[in-house]
Amino acid sequence: MSFRNSLFCLVLLANLAFGQKATRLTLQDALGLADKQNLDLAAARERRAFAAAGIQIAGQRPNPMLTFSGSRDAPHEGALIDQPIELVPKRGRRIEVARGEAVLTDLEIAALARQVRHSVRDAYHTAQYAKSVSAQKESLLALAKRLQEIAQARFNAGDVPQLEVIQAEVEVARANAEEQLAQQEEGVAVSRLNALLNEPVGTQWEFLSKLETLPATPARSELNDKAMQSNPDLQRAKQEQAIEQARENLLRAERIPEFSLGFGGDFNNRSAADPNAAGSYSAGLRGQFTLGLPLFSRYQGELAQSAAAQKQLTREVEATRRTIASQVESAALEFEARTAQVGIFRQTVVPAAQRLANMAEESYKAGKANILTVIDAQRNVSQVQQEYLDSLLVAQQAFAELEEIVGASLD
Repeated sequence: MSFRNSLFCLVLLANLAFGQKATRLTLQDALGLADKQNLDLAAARERRAFAAAGIQIAGQRPNPMLTFSGSRDAPHEGALIDQPIELVPKRGRRIEVARGEAVLTDLEIAALARQVRHSVRDAYHTAQYAKSVSAQKESLLALAKRLQEIAQARFNAGDVPQLEVIQAEVEVARANAEEQLAQQEEGVAVSRLNALLNEPVGTQWEFLSKLETLPATPARSELNDKAMQSNPDLQRAKQEQAIEQARENLLRAERIPEFSLGFGGDFNNRSAADPNAAGSYSAGLRGQFTLGLPLFSRYQGELAQSAAAQKQLTREVEATRRTIASQVESAALEFEARTAQVGIFRQTVVPAAQRLANMAEESYKAGKANILTVIDAQRNVSQVQQEYLDSLLVAQQAFAELEEIVGASLD
C-alpha cells in the first residue's frame, strides 16, 4: 500500500471515530428533546392554528347585500343595501363552541405528547438494555476465552483430553456470535431512539440515567387523584360534554328569528311636460326590514339530538372514570410486582449464580471438575443476568405505562 493510500485511510478512520463520539444523554434530556423535536408532535401542534382560525370564523359578522333594480315604469331605477342584523346571543354562542373545540385540540395534542413521552421512555430504556446486553455478552466472551486458555494449558500439561479444548473453542465461537448479535440489536435500539428524537442517523449516546435506577411510585390514592385530573381520555370526554352543551346553547340562540334592515333609494326623471307636477321627483328614500317567522322549524330535532348526546357523554364520563381507576390500580400493582422481582434478582439470584460460576471455574483449575460443569455454570450465569436485565426493562416499561395512564409526570 502506498504512503498516500495509507494516509487517506488514517484520515478516514479518524473522521469516523470523531463522528461517532457519544453524546451524554439523561432520560430527562431525551424527554426534553422529544418535546421540542419530535416530528409527529410538531405536526400535531400545527393544528392549533386551524383551531384559532375556527374561532375567527365563528366571530365573523354577515356581509351586507347590495340590490340594484331597473324598470320601464316609475320609479325607473332603485338601489338598496340590506344588512342582516345578528342578535347578540348567536355570535357569542358560535364563538363559545369554537373555543371549546380549540380546547379539545389542545387536549388531543397533550394526549399525543404523553404517547410520545411513553415511547421515548421505552426507547431510552430499551437502548440502555441493549447496551447492557452487549456489555454482558462481551464479558461472557472474555470468560469463554479465559476458559479456553485454561483448557489449553491443562491439555498441554496432559491433564485433560483434547476434547475439552475443542469444547472450549466451540463455547468461544458461540459467545462471539452472541456478542455480534447483541451489538446489532443495540444499533437497532439506538436508531429507534434517534428517530423519536429526530436526531441524525448514526448519532451515538452515552446514557447517564441508569437502567437499574427504578423511579419511586407515589401512593395509590395520590395516583388516582392525579389521574382524575390529568388523564387525557377523561379530559377529552369532559371537554366533548362541554362542547355539546355549548352547541345546545347555540341551537337555542338560533331559534331567535332572522332579522335584517334595508336602506336605499328610488330614482326617476322629472316629468318633461311639467317638472313641478305633484308626485314628480328625481330621487326618493326607501327603507325595509325583513323578519323570519319561525312557524315550522325551531330546531326541535337538533335540540333533541343534542340532549341525547349529552346524556350519552355523561355516561361515557362516568364509565371512563371507573375504567381509569381500575387501570391505575392495575398498572401500580404491576409496577410494584416488577420492582419486587428486580429486587429478588439483584439481592439473591444474580450473586448466587455468579458464586456458582466462580466455584466451578476454580474447581476446574484444580482438576476437581470437568469442563462441561464450567460451561454449564457460565451459561447459567448468562441466563440469570439476561433475566435480570429483562426484569429491569419490564419494570421501566411498567412505570412508563403507569405514567401515561395517569397523564402527568411521575418523576
